[in-house]
Amino acid sequence: MREIDYLGKRVIRWERGGSTFLAWPEGGARLMNWNVSFPDGSFRDVIHWPDLKTLDKIGSVRGGNPILFPFCGRSFDQGEIGYWQTPEGERRPMPIHGFARDRSFEIANLNANGFDARLLPEETDHERYPYRYEFTVSYRFEALALYVELRLRNHDTKPIPWAAGHHFYFTLPWAENTNREDYRIALPAKEAYRHQNGELVPLPDFPAEDTFGNPALSDRIHTGLKKNLVSFREVEGNTKVDIRIGQGGKPDRGLALVTWTEKEDSPFYCVEPWMAPPGAPRHGLGLRMVPPGKTDTFTVEIAVG
Repeated sequence: MREIDYLGKRVIRWERGGSTFLAWPEGGARLMNWNVSFPDGSFRDVIHWPDLKTLDKIGSVRGGNPILFPFCGRSFDQGEIGYWQTPEGERRPMPIHGFARDRSFEIANLNANGFDARLLPEETDHERYPYRYEFTVSYRFEALALYVELRLRNHDTKPIPWAAGHHFYFTLPWAENTNREDYRIALPAKEAYRHQNGELVPLPDFPAEDTFGNPALSDRIHTGLKKNLVSFREVEGNTKVDIRIGQGGKPDRGLALVTWTEKEDSPFYCVEPWMAPPGAPRHGLGLRMVPPGKTDTFTVEIAVG
């Protein structure tokens, strides 16, 4: 582990086996890049990070893993975007994907295996999310895997709602002379939706396995996961990514796996484990409540092979 200067900011670099991880714990708790060098001399970029001139707007960077908190996706209240309603019936503003990806964090722990970082909410965030809490992002890095935990501690006198998640920008394609059609993802889901004007619109038919070359895969929300392991792979090369959501057992019905990309030729494809589909405070699917004095966690493991 060592500190490096990147565009005038202190970021941290970890080397674990053949893997190199780059993160800015104090800037959105952002994992920026993950790449792997193999013994045969080959190289693979796992998590995409773009060329930048500044880190001043970290929340809008298309790369790494933005942390989505307290809610994922777009919030709607009475058909109006950018608002949500608390369990007590109060109408509050809420940006897309919440506000944590744009915020400063303080480092609670930094070691050779990873880091813990605590959110430092701003005054406007208390208007958006009117609770007393502690939100922590923890990363642990291994030779061919990473583990990340989102942890919400309730310091308030009433239950706190949350439905957080991740926005991993996976490099794709990751092998030379391949394209999106050369990669497939297994989707062990019972249900799938589109999110339109605050409503979850069911998709009556979707494949259990799909190619990243299918335009219909982008912006699709998968729920009712039959197991907590989601995998995608290069068909011919047999290299793959495994995403394990939670700590085993059957996943909650509301747990969501979102697939999204920006453009047909973007150098990334996002495969995003969310605690709930967008709009969770309104429809309730996947929304979790943390009782006073208690802590709730959401864990994800990513491994490459």
